[in-house]
Amino acid sequence: MSYEQKLMAMKKLVKKKPMTKEPVQKRELPTPPLYEEQWLAEGLIKETNKYGVVYKKVVEYGPDYKHGDINLSQLTAVLDKWSHTKEKHPLAPDAAKRIVFFDTETTGLKGAGTLIFLLGFIEQIGESFQMTQYVLPGPDHEAAFLYASKLWEEEVTLITYNGKSFDVPQLQTRWTMNRNILPPLLTHDHIDLLHGSRRVWKEELSTFKLTHIEEHKLGFLREGDIPGHLAPIIYQDAVKSGHAATLMKVLLHNEWDILSLVSLYIRSTELILEIDRPETAVSHTNIGKWFSDLKFYERSGKIFEKTLESYGENHPVTQFHFGFILKRNLSYDEAVHSFGVASENLTGRMRIIALEELAKLYEHRLKDLAPALSYTQQAQMHLNDDESLSESFRSREKNHFLKREMRLRRKLFPGEAQEKT
Repeated sequence: MSYEQKLMAMKKLVKKKPMTKEPVQKRELPTPPLYEEQWLAEGLIKETNKYGVVYKKVVEYGPDYKHGDINLSQLTAVLDKWSHTKEKHPLAPDAAKRIVFFDTETTGLKGAGTLIFLLGFIEQIGESFQMTQYVLPGPDHEAAFLYASKLWEEEVTLITYNGKSFDVPQLQTRWTMNRNILPPLLTHDHIDLLHGSRRVWKEELSTFKLTHIEEHKLGFLREGDIPGHLAPIIYQDAVKSGHAATLMKVLLHNEWDILSLVSLYIRSTELILEIDRPETAVSHTNIGKWFSDLKFYERSGKIFEKTLESYGENHPVTQFHFGFILKRNLSYDEAVHSFGVASENLTGRMRIIALEELAKLYEHRLKDLAPALSYTQQAQMHLNDDESLSESFRSREKNHFLKREMRLRRKLFPGEAQEKT
């Protein structure tokens, strides 16, 4: 008998165990908290789903509702403008997806033990807006709490403030902790207005805290607000004692945060899309620079041109950035003018770069070597004298300008020694 035949014979002697299906253990739902009546008495609404209990607050805002200086219904016009804009901007939403403004409150800043205890959403429904805030009754109801968000149901566009660094990662962490219970969390589009605000108001606002932006850009000043760092303490007390009166102030704090997201989205995107909207030379220049960084040079150039027309030709930062657009458009004489204004009025890195661009233009485009050498020497002087420059930048640029000077001198004075004395 061959080896293979022996193996087959032995295999027949082995008795197969019948397949048994493991019994599915039914998950027992956590019981509602003892303080339910106290929370309901404060205006919260009970919602039950297949994972347990969650409490919520729902607020409707009519078409005439204003948050600060901004009417929420202006969102319709803003979205319409985005739909007619050919450039794909980071603040432009996908027209095929619902837009949901989203914010959370948590029991801490980080760590696996940090819970989200409040999920807040607002979206436009017809001409009005509806805000829904879900409150976590306790850790044993977390699956019900997350499930109630419906973020597993349909892909949407979430609009947050610092959500890419905080709210969404926290949400993903908590969802992962409940991954064996909940349906998968979908991957949603995400617009973070903190990044947009920094791009629009860089060098203009001293801080990018949402409350500071509310006061200086949205016309909204909070009265009777609780400090954000007290929210976790207030929530933990409400769960321990059952008293929800102060907890409702946390919900109001969150409500103002989310309303400000709508107003801020309207305000910042109107500035980005409407070139004639009055603001400041700084913010309009920042917007033009943003479009330039996105390689939308035509729109960027129009914004710089309009900024100089509105705020004066001698705005050096605008001229600095406009110079690169003009150079790209082969408008070399105009680019020389822009970089000239920048080099005479700026300091630091931007002055050095403007002088470098002037030297390049005169040497390679205008074929006038004397001014190219003059601007090179000016840059070398500032590299020695300007204390605001970093040592790495100073060293690198000194080397570049030394090579440029030697090359220009060879062209201008062929009989001179080749090394700088």
